[in-house]
Amino acid sequence: MNTYRWLTVMCLAASMPAYASSVFKPIEIKDSELADLRGRYVMPGRIISFGIVMSSTWTNAAGDSVTGSASMNVNASTVTPQFYVQVTDSPTKVSPNQPNGTGTVVGGAGLGSGQGVTQSVRAAGDGNTASNNVNINVNQNGLSPANVVQSGQALVAGQSVTGSTGAGQVTVSAANGGLQMAILANNNQGNSLQQIGAGNVLQGTVLQGNSNFVSNMTQLNVVLGNNGLNNLGQNLNLNQLRGLRPNGY
Repeated sequence: MNTYRWLTVMCLAASMPAYASSVFKPIEIKDSELADLRGRYVMPGRIISFGIVMSSTWTNAAGDSVTGSASMNVNASTVTPQFYVQVTDSPTKVSPNQPNGTGTVVGGAGLGSGQGVTQSVRAAGDGNTASNNVNINVNQNGLSPANVVQSGQALVAGQSVTGSTGAGQVTVSAANGGLQMAILANNNQGNSLQQIGAGNVLQGTVLQGNSNFVSNMTQLNVVLGNNGLNNLGQNLNLNQLRGLRPNGY
C-alpha cells in the first residue's frame, strides 16, 4: 500500500511542472483583440494630467506665414474640457510677391475614411517641404510644458476660429466630437488639414505651387504620478508576476 501511495505522489509531482508550464505559456494576442485593449496598461489613479496640442504652419516662397494652434488640458480639477485656439491674423490678404501655383493634384478621395493614423503629402510643385508629425509624450511627476498654460480663444462646438495673412487662411473648428485645423494657401499654393477625434488622426497636405514650407503637428501629453505605487496590494501583484521570470517570460 505504501509503495502505491509513493508512486502516486511521484506521478503527481512529475506532472505539476508540465501543467504549470501550460498555464503560464505565452499566447500571441490577435490584432483584433489588441484593438479593444485601450487604457488597460496604467495603474488606476496614475494619470494626473492629459493634454492635446495641435498646430499647423504654412510659409510661402515670399516668406509670409499663417499659423494655427489649439490646446486642451484635462486634470483632476477640470470641470469641462476646453480647447483654446490661437491663429495669426493680419490685414494683408494676398502676397504680391507670390506667383500663382499651376500644379494639379488628383485622387486621394479615400484618405479621409482611414482608421487610426492617416498621413499624406501630395505635391505638384518643386522645392516644397512638408511634414506630418504625431507625438506622444509621457512624463512622470511633473507637468508637460505644453499643458501648463492655456491661452487664446475658447473654441465652441459648431463654431470656428479663423485667421488670415498674406500666406493664406487658417480655420480651426470643433465638430463631431473632435478638432479640425485647415489651412487654405493663397495664390493657389495648396492646402493642409489636420483632424483628431473618434479614435482617428488625419494629417494631409496638398502642394500645387513651389517653395512652400508646411508643418502639421499633433501631440498627446500624458503626465503620470507615482502616488500609490508602493501599496501592499500592488506589491503582491508584482511579486506574483516575478514568479514567471525563471521560465524566461
